[in-house]
Amino acid sequence: QVQLVESGGGLVQAGGSLRLSCVVTGSSDFSLQTVGWYRQRPGKAREFVADIMTRGSRDIRAYSDSVKGRFTISRDNAKNTLFLQMSNLNPEGTGVYYCSRATIDWGKGIKVTVSS
Repeated sequence: QVQLVESGGGLVQAGGSLRLSCVVTGSSDFSLQTVGWYRQRPGKAREFVADIMTRGSRDIRAYSDSVKGRFTISRDNAKNTLFLQMSNLNPEGTGVYYCSRATIDWGKGIKVTVSS
């Protein structure tokens, strides 16, 4: 059974940074999967934030327009871990962040609150 566990959330002031981590267990082919981050802001539907796929030695990343240039997604395939470095956060970044493996398996989410 695949499990994803997020960590690293919390409260941060606008302009600050946070780094989210997601450990994936029970998956023997983590390095071959597209993994990503999604978020659900208060009163909104869940939305795409970023994802990453590895093809050979190359990582291919995609970002939503709202986070491009401020967030960086990365992965450590040896540790089955996904990261999201979030910089220059603003209050619009408040929400619950979920990691996902191929949009099939999901973590329980981690709360991020950005105060103004």
